[in-house]
Amino acid sequence: MRWVLPEYIQDALPAEAAKLEDLRRRLLDTFRLNGYQLVAPPLLEYLESLLTGAGQDLQLKTLKLVDQLSGRTMGVRADITPQVARIDAHLLNRKGVTRLCYCGTVAHAVPSSLTATREPLQLGAEIYGHAGLEADAEVIRLLAEVLSIAGVGTSRIDLGHVGLFKALVRLSGLSADREEPLFDCLQSKDLPGLQDLLKGVPDAVRQGLLALPTLYGDAGVLTTARGLLPDDAEIRAALDDLEALAAALADLPISFDLADLRGYHYHSGVVFAAYGGRSPVALALGGRYDSVGRAFGRGRPATGFSLDLRELAAQVADPVQAGAILASGAGGAGFREAVAALREAGENVVIELPGHEGTWREAGCDRRLVLRGGAWQVEPLQGE
Repeated sequence: MRWVLPEYIQDALPAEAAKLEDLRRRLLDTFRLNGYQLVAPPLLEYLESLLTGAGQDLQLKTLKLVDQLSGRTMGVRADITPQVARIDAHLLNRKGVTRLCYCGTVAHAVPSSLTATREPLQLGAEIYGHAGLEADAEVIRLLAEVLSIAGVGTSRIDLGHVGLFKALVRLSGLSADREEPLFDCLQSKDLPGLQDLLKGVPDAVRQGLLALPTLYGDAGVLTTARGLLPDDAEIRAALDDLEALAAALADLPISFDLADLRGYHYHSGVVFAAYGGRSPVALALGGRYDSVGRAFGRGRPATGFSLDLRELAAQVADPVQAGAILASGAGGAGFREAVAALREAGENVVIELPGHEGTWREAGCDRRLVLRGGAWQVEPLQGE
């Protein structure tokens, strides 16, 4: 049983690994062309660093171990976003706008869903130092470009705003111990549960909280929300932000879900979820999290998105891979030069080794390099 992997952990075999690497290279190149600089945080950190700020929501997902050198508790990262916030706040320490991107493996102690892996390959991009909606619009456009380049496309991008829920909780006067169950009911759109929790809450606020799970759809949702939610400055500002952002992104398939509060504990403004391909769940999540860097000594405006490259790859058709060339006749005159020329031209050349068992086709070969009439030639591989 030594070959059995832990539950929700799997190998990437050659075809899948090639697809993942192809996607990773193309998408990181896209980030680079848009001015995003690549960073590579460590897989392990001291636990208090990983679970600071945005990381608090990751407590149950983080695998923990003891550092043999220091005796301190370490964690295997479950999300790269807090690490990038630490890099911006503490290591780079720039004054102006900073654009950063990353791609790396994270580990989850428990899977996010019944079909999710416990070892996502997280890819993302972040903007630090700009509090305006222009930054939110930029990362959403970049996300749509990423899905397009991957060949998946974007069927819709749901916008929400955590400020709506935070304002309603403030107006409700609910105690902190009732806020979490209220949040859970909203996330699951559990209307009976909401009604039970909201007993004794002022009527206008109660009606607003009950309305949130119904406020999803096209731009008309914002007009409906203005009529159903209390007339409060924070609520008006959040709806104005969503309206302005939707106008700036009018060419994208924008919709709204005002009860979508994923990442509520660290997001501070606009949040979004992008859907595409055949996936019934969001392929990418993002939003604004202006206070995360404060835990590392310098709070800066921040917005960004991330996705699991494995989930994205599952929505992408397998690329047609060119077969390899089997090179026989090692030691012949001009053999090494012929192989080098083919590889320089981008061809995959496999040197034939003696005693090979099985077929060369299962090794990916569909052609053979042979010496004909004193010249090296590439010919179709015949039945091998």
